Amino acid sequence: MDLDQLDLNPRIIAVVKKAKLKSVKDILHFSVPDLQRLTNLSSSDVHHLLKAASSHLRGRHILTALHLLQQRDHFPAQHQRLSLGCPVLDGLLGGGLPLEGITELAGRSSAGKTQLALQLCLAVQFPRWHGGLEAGAVYICTEDIFPSKRLQQLISQQQQLRTDVPGEVVEKIKFSNQIFIEHAADVDTLLECVSKKVPVLLSRGMARLVIIDSVAAPFRCEFDSQTSVLRARHLQSLGAALRQLSSTFRSPVLCINQVGEASSGQELRPRNPGKTGRWVAAVRFTAADHHLAFPGDRGCGGTRLRAWATRVSAGTRRWGRIRNVFVSNSSISHVLDPWTSISLQPSASPGPTSS
Repeated sequence: MDLDQLDLNPRIIAVVKKAKLKSVKDILHFSVPDLQRLTNLSSSDVHHLLKAASSHLRGRHILTALHLLQQRDHFPAQHQRLSLGCPVLDGLLGGGLPLEGITELAGRSSAGKTQLALQLCLAVQFPRWHGGLEAGAVYICTEDIFPSKRLQQLISQQQQLRTDVPGEVVEKIKFSNQIFIEHAADVDTLLECVSKKVPVLLSRGMARLVIIDSVAAPFRCEFDSQTSVLRARHLQSLGAALRQLSSTFRSPVLCINQVGEASSGQELRPRNPGKTGRWVAAVRFTAADHHLAFPGDRGCGGTRLRAWATRVSAGTRRWGRIRNVFVSNSSISHVLDPWTSISLQPSASPGPTSS
């Protein structure tokens, strides 16, 4: 389609042509940050460009939901997800982490949450045709120091773990150089990091993944039951800032949450962040350490069995699945057994599923 037919300032059209974008469909294949880097246009100009291109391509006829669904194959970049590096775990999340929205990973200590986060820091750096985004990751630590030793163990095992990727591709990736680490011990530092430092890395295309480990730690330390209103306000601000970042730069956000223990000695249950503020996660991913027994004792030293569950659209509680996985120092992988996939019944109570 002719770019001159777009209802845009001639200046913008001239810049688009100079960037060698030949059609409206070419424009829609790129995200806002990609178009900014390609054309040097401002964020406002790029949004006008995308709006004009989509309106022109859509035309004036009414589209049905089925028609929109059938058009997914024409614009694969708009429906891309970030792979976790494991096909079964990707299946739990419908293909991987959504590029827009907040994914919450909840579980008690030693359930494998940080290990999955580190694995994602590497997965995001792979080429798009291997499930990555060809960019780095921002890792914000709020409790412990960054586990650099565990990261190096994962990096050293990438060729053995990612057999779906040619060895020469893995060798070319400088994994350590593309993980940007920040420590934020209090709420103010965390908010400043999310609002000022992280956007710089995302806007330059240096990172396409944001991880906070853990999101609730600063709030637990600074606020008590007497200051719940202020805590809720800060948590709402953090959630809004993260959703804005994810939407603007089409970059997934992973927030890790620790599981709390009931004072009456009851079973361990995940804390519900929704009760501490207007926290909304697009996907809730619960990692629970069940110590499940298998015939022949399939566990080994340094490897433990976990059961991980997902709950999509936590507000509506539509569906969920559980899958057993092995978590070791070098990888997270699935276990294929006849009893590893079960259905979760809808629950009226808020918060992530306790598995």
